[in-house]
Amino acid sequence: MELRHLRYFVAVAEELSFTRAAERLHIGQPPLSMQIRDLEAELGVLLFERTRRKVMLTQAGARFLVRARSILSAAVEASEEMRRVASGEAGELRIGFTSSLPYTNTLPDVLYAYRRRYPNVHLQLREMFSAEQFDAIARGSLDIGLVRTGAPSGQGGIAVREIGRDPLRIVINAAHPLAGVAAVHFADLSDEDFITFPTDAGTGLPMILRGLCRAAGFEPRVVQLAREATTQIGLVAAGLGLALLPAPLECVRIPRVRYLPIAGDGAFFPVAVAHQDGEPSPLLRGLLKVLDEVTGAAGGALQEYPSSTPQFSTSGDLP
Repeated sequence: MELRHLRYFVAVAEELSFTRAAERLHIGQPPLSMQIRDLEAELGVLLFERTRRKVMLTQAGARFLVRARSILSAAVEASEEMRRVASGEAGELRIGFTSSLPYTNTLPDVLYAYRRRYPNVHLQLREMFSAEQFDAIARGSLDIGLVRTGAPSGQGGIAVREIGRDPLRIVINAAHPLAGVAAVHFADLSDEDFITFPTDAGTGLPMILRGLCRAAGFEPRVVQLAREATTQIGLVAAGLGLALLPAPLECVRIPRVRYLPIAGDGAFFPVAVAHQDGEPSPLLRGLLKVLDEVTGAAGGALQEYPSSTPQFSTSGDLP
């Protein structure tokens, strides 16, 4: 049984005339009659009662008409869905993002714009450390990542492109003598205690903290580790030390906490987009286009890093 047999049957059933159905289908009446007889033979039932004066559906024919219409409708829907998938208008995208991204405009604006343009694409969102995103992209379990780093790790070639930068802030207790300054110099923090992420957390912030401190002539004294940025802010409020976090987290308002700009250059966090190297799928291409429109990052140069030679930038990453 082929779809054309169903279309021929539906046409005859709706017209109740082989002549009119043949005209509607733009075929000859004898071939149409033959196709219907072949269909009845395959089904083992009569679909029509034929007389010289009229054509009527049998009980089996009436029931089969319901099924035939449903099958033809499903076939049309499947065809349309495949067209949308091929053009990037339907399907599923697996997107990774670091936990600081929801505090920025980047992630909410990109997702909002993309969902309005491609409402039939299902988005599977996963909050992950940047290092975990690179591994997932290399394994093929993640299509695209919004990361806080300038170089990937993991298996397979990965393309990374910067799409924005967020300045860093020193999170400080409101009672601290430096809490009222307009901007803090790292040279003034040589005697301070610091709160940061564990080195195995998959974030580059400890490396950035160490680099900024060394550039100012001292080694950071880390007294407390915490895997969550909001936990670190709470520990600052408790007076346990200072933390280095991206500026978008200033929206986390906790009593006794201040966010100080850092004087000098280089204290920023880049936001980058990462995906497997090579020609992106239509789905991914659509998201990249929306991302560039929202962030104004179109035309940025891709940086490609082979997984066999992991690289790291002083920008680091954030969970």
